[in-house]
Amino acid sequence: MYSGVEMMMNKFGNDFYQECRTKAMMLALEEDSYTGDITTLATIDPFQAGSAVIKAKEDGVLGGVDVALQLFAACDPQLSVVPLRRDGQSVRCGEIILEVTGKLAPLLTGERTVLNFMQRMSGIATKTRAYVELVSHTGTKILDTRKTAPGLRYFDKEAVRIGGGQNHRFGLFDMILIKDNHIDASGGIAKAIQRARNYREQQERVVQIEAEVRSMEELREALEFQPDIILLDNFTPDMLRQAVGYVRSRSSSVLLESSGNIGMHNVQQVAETGVDFISIGELTHSVKALDLSMTIVLV
Repeated sequence: MYSGVEMMMNKFGNDFYQECRTKAMMLALEEDSYTGDITTLATIDPFQAGSAVIKAKEDGVLGGVDVALQLFAACDPQLSVVPLRRDGQSVRCGEIILEVTGKLAPLLTGERTVLNFMQRMSGIATKTRAYVELVSHTGTKILDTRKTAPGLRYFDKEAVRIGGGQNHRFGLFDMILIKDNHIDASGGIAKAIQRARNYREQQERVVQIEAEVRSMEELREALEFQPDIILLDNFTPDMLRQAVGYVRSRSSSVLLESSGNIGMHNVQQVAETGVDFISIGELTHSVKALDLSMTIVLV
């Protein structure tokens, strides 16, 4: 088990992550309505009741149902929301996902914000599930990256988990990840890893150290200093197999991650080289939202 990810997932329950989640949702509602939903104020009786359904307009993996429940409650605690499908479940085009009943005004005010979160999260979950299924016959895990929408990282990473992937570090604070620029600025990979190990010991930080390597030469040098994880960047499948064989014959603890130029076309081939993880920026940086819609039904 990738202990860094396990620590990350445990952290999602603490105050910091809950605050990230709540702030982002409230800001999204505020940026949409600001001084008020003037269209609804102008056209809808504030006491008029009704209901609405959210439907899938294409097949996919559902994400954001729990977020929708919180957003509707923030719009009006009296709204009754009944989920018919849950996060992580597959949905078909035309399928009803949830039903909402209550005053129409707050329901309409929250409509777009709810759909925006659900569509983005469902799109990420759907893409992640596709990658996970392609490597399911191997022991390789699919990881996300920090290539997320600013302010929406919690939700992007939650959607990856919903789709069956695992989270890499959440931010700059919960893992030491030595990349190419750190290596070059430090004067080489050996110096960078040694400094990182010294820092971790001096600061008594319980975090993993991961080092990116760009060649077999850097891999050999990095392995001497035993980082927790070695990131094999832009290695071809043949180079990956060579790297896996080299590391496995010399260390039983160092984990291997592959990244760079990996997509649906070659992820299976990369996984079959025996790496522990594949990190894919596409999961969150190039999101195709799942098409969902909300329809009002008068009571």
